[in-house]
Amino acid sequence: MGVNNKNAQDNIQTKGNKKPLQVLHISKKDTQKIDNEQTNSQEEIKKENIAIKPQIIKDDSVKESDDISENTKDFDISKQDLTQQDLNRPLNFSDQNTEFVIERTVDEFDFDESAFLEALNENEPIGATGETISGKVIAIESDGLYVDIGGKAPGYMPKKECGLGVITNFKERFSLGLEMEVLVIKEQNADGMVTVSARALILRQSWEKVSSSAKNGELIDVLVNGFNRGGLTCDVDGLRGFIPRSQLEDGQDYQSFVGKTLKVAFLEVNPESRKLVLSEKKASLVSKLTSLELGQLIEGEVLAVKPYGFFIDLGGASGLLHQSSLTNGSIRSLREVFREGEIIKALISEIDLEKGRIGLNTALLENSAGELIIDKQKVMQEATERALKTKALFDKKEQDK
Repeated sequence: MGVNNKNAQDNIQTKGNKKPLQVLHISKKDTQKIDNEQTNSQEEIKKENIAIKPQIIKDDSVKESDDISENTKDFDISKQDLTQQDLNRPLNFSDQNTEFVIERTVDEFDFDESAFLEALNENEPIGATGETISGKVIAIESDGLYVDIGGKAPGYMPKKECGLGVITNFKERFSLGLEMEVLVIKEQNADGMVTVSARALILRQSWEKVSSSAKNGELIDVLVNGFNRGGLTCDVDGLRGFIPRSQLEDGQDYQSFVGKTLKVAFLEVNPESRKLVLSEKKASLVSKLTSLELGQLIEGEVLAVKPYGFFIDLGGASGLLHQSSLTNGSIRSLREVFREGEIIKALISEIDLEKGRIGLNTALLENSAGELIIDKQKVMQEATERALKTKALFDKKEQDK
């Protein structure tokens, strides 16, 4: 018996497709339409919710509660034990109406401004390095002494800082209650004590003294106490002075000057490098300069012609006739006015005792600009009379100093 193939195929198709193709197509289209309608309805619902969303209006009590919460959140220590969920939950201030008031009470640690400044002054360190302080000896030991300088701790002065040279009778020279001025050479340590020195103060005062003497061109007498290969050594108010061999009037047998007194002038004074150089030759020059005065007419020989002027021999001293003080006229060359070996007359316009320098002037002797170039002989012949006319000018210059 055979089986009908057509009927078998129809049975298989019926079992595999529960619905015909047209039914499936229609169902899919209807499903999409339903989904679109649902989506549109949800969007409309959202729009309606947004449109009718109520505005939150805080009344004064809630605002006040928020302010209190903002101001007191740093002081609420109990929140440290809460969970993150509790912290995220909004606070309810409906049952609370507490105001946080921070009160400050005066205790024993409070004091006014005057007391504060007084406390600062009491603890202010006394004695900065380089400061001069008056004090009183309050204790003497074998290696130094203690000086009351008005601080919370006394100043300590080592034995080597108590004076110049070697002090043999230390305890006899200093006594309790002795008042003295000292120089602070080291600021206070952890105990508030400073290191002071009488020796450093003496040396500072000595440098100030010799600097002033050098500026004024003063001459001093020194006792030669030693020599070396370069010259002689001496003592000047506790300072070590040096006289180079080239600055001696006779430097051949310079060792023989040890133990003798010489008159010297200051050649270089430098407290920073502690350099004190003296000169016997300059002392001779300064002695001659002190006999001169501004406006004085001198006569001398032209020693040298330089690009900037002339050096004139004044009999043991030399003066500079600068080109700016030569004439009031215009010149092409200095040699067209004076030459080496020529004897000229000039006015003293500057005396610098510190540098041992003399400034000269011939322009003031002219009656007209450039007269010295045109008729030099006439100017030199009438120099004495013309110098008298300039005396008033130099007198006024001297008074203005």
